[in-house]
Amino acid sequence: MAGTRPTTAMSGWWLGLREALPLLGGYIPVAISFGLISTQAGFSTVETLVISTLIYAGASQFLFVGMAASGSPLWLTVALTLLINLRHLVYAPNLAPWLPQSRWWPWLMHGLTDQVFALAHIRLPQLPESQRVGWFFGAALLAWLSWIAGSLLGAVGGEWLTSRWPLLGEVMPFALPALFLVLVVPRFTSRRWAAALSISIAAALVCTLTGLTNIAIPLAAACGALCFYLIRLPTTHGPEAGGKP
Repeated sequence: MAGTRPTTAMSGWWLGLREALPLLGGYIPVAISFGLISTQAGFSTVETLVISTLIYAGASQFLFVGMAASGSPLWLTVALTLLINLRHLVYAPNLAPWLPQSRWWPWLMHGLTDQVFALAHIRLPQLPESQRVGWFFGAALLAWLSWIAGSLLGAVGGEWLTSRWPLLGEVMPFALPALFLVLVVPRFTSRRWAAALSISIAAALVCTLTGLTNIAIPLAAACGALCFYLIRLPTTHGPEAGGKP
C-alpha cells in the first residue's frame, strides 16, 4: 500500500481539478465583468490582474475598485474590503477537522473562496486523508486561474464583447448573484439550514433596501451563523444534530 501513496495524491489532485470544473460557469462571467468594470474605473490591465491575483475576493474586488474610483480614503477602502471578507473566519472552524497536517495549507488558503469552501465542506469528509491536500490544491488552483483569466479577458476585450453582444452587458452583472444562488438553494435540506439561510437572506435584503450595502454581506452572514448555532432541533442523528451536511 505504501507504493500507492504518490498515485493516491495525484488522483486527489486530478479529482479536485475535475470536480471544480462546474465552478468555471460562474467564475469566468463574473471575472469578465470585474475586468471590464475595473478598466472602466481607470485601472490598467496590469493593475486589474494584480487585484485579481493578490486580493482574489470576488465581491470585495468590485467594492475595492468602486471605492477607489470614487476617491474614497484608502483606509476606508481597505477596512470595508476586509470587513466583507470577515466571513472567512467562519469557514476555518468548519474545514479544520478535515485538514490533515501539511505545510502547504497556509499557502493553499489563499484559494479558499465561497465556492471552493462549499465544495470542500462537502467533499473533504468523503475523501481519504491522503487525497485531501491534493484535492484542495487542484480545485483551488483551477478556480484561481480561471478568475485571473476571466479578469484578463474582461480587461482586454470586455468592451468589444459587450458592444458586439449587448445582452452580455445585461447578463454578466447577474453572474455573481446566480453563482451564490446555485450554492445556497441545495442547502435548504433541513429546517435548521432553511431557517439560517432565510435569516441571512432577509438580513441582506433589509441592509440593501435601507442603503447599508457595505455591511450587508458580513451582517447577513453573522445573523445566519448565529441562527444556525442557536437552533437546536429535537433529534439525535442526521445533519441537524451535528451541524454538518
